[in-house]
Amino acid sequence: MQDKSLRRRWAALVVAVVIATAGAYAWRQHAPLAVQQEAVVIAISASYVGSCPVVAAQEQGYFKRAGVAVQLQPHPSGKAALSAALQATAQLATVADIPIMFAVMEQEPVSVVATIFKSDRDHGLLARAGSGVTGPASLKGKHIGVSFGTSAHFVLNTMLNRQLLAATDVTLHDLPADQFGPALEQGDVDVVSTWEPYLGIVQSQLGGQGAVFYAEDLYEIPYNLAGSKEYVVSHPETLKKVLRAVIQGAAWCRDEPAAAQTMVAALMKPQGDKWRTLWPTYRFGVSLDQGLLLALEDETRWALANRLASGPMPNYLHAIDFKPLKAVAPGAVTIIH
Repeated sequence: MQDKSLRRRWAALVVAVVIATAGAYAWRQHAPLAVQQEAVVIAISASYVGSCPVVAAQEQGYFKRAGVAVQLQPHPSGKAALSAALQATAQLATVADIPIMFAVMEQEPVSVVATIFKSDRDHGLLARAGSGVTGPASLKGKHIGVSFGTSAHFVLNTMLNRQLLAATDVTLHDLPADQFGPALEQGDVDVVSTWEPYLGIVQSQLGGQGAVFYAEDLYEIPYNLAGSKEYVVSHPETLKKVLRAVIQGAAWCRDEPAAAQTMVAALMKPQGDKWRTLWPTYRFGVSLDQGLLLALEDETRWALANRLASGPMPNYLHAIDFKPLKAVAPGAVTIIH
């Protein structure tokens, strides 16, 4: 009897162990797996409002929920941010179209994955009071300050062309942005061509005097997310996660303007206050459209004509990777390709 009782206890113990093991196995099979956070460094132009969708995606937790651990790497310009991505000290960068155009012309392996911001009230002219400049039509014979090789240089050329003026009809002065104010105050130049926030900053330096003429019917800046071709091609799943988060970030910047401006002011610290008044004109959204391609081609013709670049016109379709955005938001891709 004692042996039978012992055998029954051993059998019960074996059954209990089997049940417990099966239960543990079943729990492991159905328990949610932790989302693996892949590290991605995104170089941003730290004080430019066009980076808002990326900064919002970080601050609102969209990157984390998408499964990427993003570190934002601040830079003084989009050109510097793109350089970091191409040199592999970052994986992606926020950057405007002009640095992308020059990178392609210099045969750098750049790949654009999305446009994240647009503005047609970003570039323009600031004329000092008493200069006699009442708009682009009155530029003939004037002295104009501009930073050569920048988007402001391109926009100035476009403005002159619209007025049937050649570069020889004006006197151009190659100046860095921090010399615009003194040059205007001293009368060395009549007008400067630049972009926000410098238009607002220089106007403040002039005591609020001077007139601003935006290039809103001539140029709309496409601000982009780009990286090296090697990284973009080899990390398609990562880019899908990043783009899902940036789409949410762009929507937040658009739909929560007060909160977005507070975030931008605190984290990015853009100079001046003009960007706040221009916020309603900003277009936050993720896309790849024909405007980007046309802008790059127009800028290439300008760079070649002004001997800022050399070589044949590139096929810019080779500098754009459509696959990640088409996978997450196919309707956002409208470039003919």
